[in-house]
Amino acid sequence: MSNQSLAEQVKSDIQSLQSSSRDLQTSVRLTDIRDGLEDLGTSVNGMDRRIESLRERGYAFEKELEETAADFEKEWAGIVPNLEAQIEKEASVMERSLRPLEAQIAGLAGESGAPAALQPRLSKLKAQVESLEGRVEAAERSIRGGYDQFSSDVQKVKNHLTKLEWMLTELSEASFELLATESGIMAVKAVWAKGGKQTKNDPEGVLYLTDQRILFEQKEKVTTKKVLFVATEKKLVQDLLWEAPLALIEETKARKDGFLNKDDYIEVRFGSGVPFDLLHIHIWQSGDEWKALLKRAKGKEFDGTRAIAIDEATAKKVKDAPTKCPSCGGAINQVVLRGMESITCEFCGDVIRL
Repeated sequence: MSNQSLAEQVKSDIQSLQSSSRDLQTSVRLTDIRDGLEDLGTSVNGMDRRIESLRERGYAFEKELEETAADFEKEWAGIVPNLEAQIEKEASVMERSLRPLEAQIAGLAGESGAPAALQPRLSKLKAQVESLEGRVEAAERSIRGGYDQFSSDVQKVKNHLTKLEWMLTELSEASFELLATESGIMAVKAVWAKGGKQTKNDPEGVLYLTDQRILFEQKEKVTTKKVLFVATEKKLVQDLLWEAPLALIEETKARKDGFLNKDDYIEVRFGSGVPFDLLHIHIWQSGDEWKALLKRAKGKEFDGTRAIAIDEATAKKVKDAPTKCPSCGGAINQVVLRGMESITCEFCGDVIRL
């Protein structure tokens, strides 16, 4: 290697060491760990307010959420002092190790000796910097190991709360209203794949699951005007396309489809009383999770987790609903849902007040 090439290489290596030294100024302070702990603490301490807001907006289920939030807060108060003490101890030791390295790197950068004479010192400093970087990584792993599982548990609940908040926002904007005492369980962005696989003409919208029904509302912007094949005007189309009582669901299946089988679908088969036998819905959540949700909802498992009680008078109307039409004596085959004010006889058309 020529003297000029060697000089350029040494100069580049010194600049790289200076850059690594600047990065270490932050990393030896364990700044990422500190920021992560602060964010985690904010999530833990704010969880009870998020749940309170969900209740105020009408989310009626999972009465254990409040207890979970309280347990998180108590556990966090127990582990964070030790974590903070460990961070301060590790950071202090590594900061003291960095100071002499910074001085040596600065001195090396200020020298104008022969490049070949600088190389041994350069190699030694590079090894010391890499060693300190390894110590930082080891300290981060050790500290994270003290709260990784706790952080994972908190994140799962946070993600769940985010889904519930999104559902309640969508319900507040929906083109339909829930029945009295009917409560949302989950909602998801979805496409009703009428032919089994999604096409560009299939309606996009939101799939809702309540404690009484499954519903699909189209909610998408459709092109109303094009210029040279480019959409120039759009309008929001929002309409409830179908709904069905959970009691009429006979079978649900989850499947994968699309490119590399990355798309989640849920298939719902109904018994008589619904104008379609089978629905295929592409959803932006896990199909297996929705299959489990539908099974639990149909089995009324969510009723046992209520944090908001059902009005007894409304529930009694369902229990006391007639099984025969008082006008013609025809059998009432319609599923009576809690919150309905009336049903219509399919034989004589008489409206029966509940």
